[in-house]
Amino acid sequence: MAIMEISVIPLGLGSPSVGDYVAELIKYLQKEDIPHYLSDMGTVVQGDPQELLKLAQALHELPFGRGVKRVVTHITIDDRRDKEVKLGDKTKAVKARLT
Repeated sequence: MAIMEISVIPLGLGSPSVGDYVAELIKYLQKEDIPHYLSDMGTVVQGDPQELLKLAQALHELPFGRGVKRVVTHITIDDRRDKEVKLGDKTKAVKARLT
């Protein structure tokens, strides 16, 4: 199981706000029942690496469906194969070190 952080940024909107576009991405993830976590800087999802790449493409395309002419998408994939990793595991590991 891999973890991907994705940030989809529509450009040329005439406003600095992208909240409506982020909400659309989250609704898509909810509809598809994809485990995810929304943060202030992006969205983290878990899944098979090949499926995450397909998902990145699908999320990248969503703003174009609303008439956006340019989209920049940043993705980071953490694919650890020596053990099972799920959303929140990395955060829990760091927090355990703080006590």
